Amino acid sequence: MTLLGVSFLGADRAAASSAPFHGINPVTGETLPGDFFPASVADVDRAVTLAQEASASYRKLSGKERAAFLRAVADRIQAITEQLVERAHLETALPLPRLQGEVGRTTGQLRLFADVVEEGSWTSPRIDTALPERKPLPRPDLRTVLVPLGPVAVFGASNFPLAFSVAGGDTASALAAGNPVVVKAHPAHPGTSELVAGAIQQAVKDCGLHPGVFSLLFDAGIEIGVQLVQHPLIKAVGFTGSLAAGKALVDLCHARPEPIPCYAEMSSTNPVFILPGALKQHEKVAADLTGSYTLGAGQFCTKPGLVFLDRSADAASLVEELKTKAAGVATFSMLTPGIAKHYRSGIEKRAGDASVNTLYRTENESTGAASTAALLETTAAELLSKPELADEIFGPSTLLVHYEQREQMLAAARGLRGHLTATILGTEEDLAANTDLIAILEQKVGRLIFNGYPTGVEVSHAMVHGGPYPATSDSRTTSVGSMAIFRFARPVCFQGYPQSLLPAELQNANPLGVQRLVNGVFTRDAIQA
Repeated sequence: MTLLGVSFLGADRAAASSAPFHGINPVTGETLPGDFFPASVADVDRAVTLAQEASASYRKLSGKERAAFLRAVADRIQAITEQLVERAHLETALPLPRLQGEVGRTTGQLRLFADVVEEGSWTSPRIDTALPERKPLPRPDLRTVLVPLGPVAVFGASNFPLAFSVAGGDTASALAAGNPVVVKAHPAHPGTSELVAGAIQQAVKDCGLHPGVFSLLFDAGIEIGVQLVQHPLIKAVGFTGSLAAGKALVDLCHARPEPIPCYAEMSSTNPVFILPGALKQHEKVAADLTGSYTLGAGQFCTKPGLVFLDRSADAASLVEELKTKAAGVATFSMLTPGIAKHYRSGIEKRAGDASVNTLYRTENESTGAASTAALLETTAAELLSKPELADEIFGPSTLLVHYEQREQMLAAARGLRGHLTATILGTEEDLAANTDLIAILEQKVGRLIFNGYPTGVEVSHAMVHGGPYPATSDSRTTSVGSMAIFRFARPVCFQGYPQSLLPAELQNANPLGVQRLVNGVFTRDAIQA
């Protein structure tokens, strides 16, 4: 596919503007081939209007038809794996094996949602049949099912150019739920975004769908994103990125004449609690923890950025091992020079705090997109007095938090804000002895991990990738796994409707064979009239 650098407006391409931007190789600083042209306000309106036009037919597709489309998108993306990986590597400096795995994750989640919508029970049909003889008042026939919201705006993420971007989890779940999607491409990987958009556009054509089911808009700044979320026809927003950008989008969505939901994944430091049984395995814990917080140059939303441990001799041995491991970590190339600069300034600021001790950090002044690991420490008392020490630093660093007594650990846990994950390392006896810690953490995170590490998020039915604010803007949701589909649907109740006009999921015969809650009982059986 030849890169044209202009936005996708349904089946058409936008006109080129006069001020292009370019992809940049983070390692060399080299400008990559291809001019990319920001969309105009008129392009935004055209894309969203097309999405609204497509919504009427797309929302009525059967689960099997929608599943066929999602699988067609997956097949189209898989067919260009080599070209995708090559371009994404140039634009992000992410290793080729990581990107090949990300292609698999992207196509895998599309196929997962295809399975979900083909089976159909995700629509959660509920039926309370009429009770005309009930006293003192009869009960009408009530039938409820989840229906699509309408056009959804999705923002590509910097750290996952495939799995959280143009055809990533937000797009896949929104399309699966029956909503047309308009994507605002991330400017750090425009070529990768165009390749994926071309694959989706072709799948739309292959399946004979309205072309407005998918559009993609380029922009190097924020103007087009602002226009997109404020467009009156957009009904929901999906975003993964920084707290500042996510909060700005949430505020824009809430300030509209018609407020809409903004599902933003934003900021998390994913605390790790190392209990006595794990401290005795300090060599293994040090190796595994270092591997987790430096994985992908620490550019994962699940990076463990806070580590709690006591002041025992075993903990002192672990700290020494962690220092040795940090010193052995090679220099990283981060996603963009801007992200690297922000990381370095964050470490400078934290290391300059009198309450923080620097255990390991290179003295060399890194430049461009380069960065190195940093290992810092403080105390639970200092963390309680300076909660900003728990703020996320996006990059390969972690902060050790020492506590003198167990109550300090519990107090620090109570003081945590919302996070995506919390990890407990120890024995089963340690876990049993810390049920009060678990009870606290259940209120703070979306995923509790025992003797594992938060980096690495399985795309499955049971996964929760969410958490209380500021981890996300809505703690009731997940952006990974099949439950992500529920963000982009709402319940509608049909009262007293004739069978012929009911959605198939609610008809007595249950022609789709889905699981339904009928008069309080889950069943796939037909209702005998």
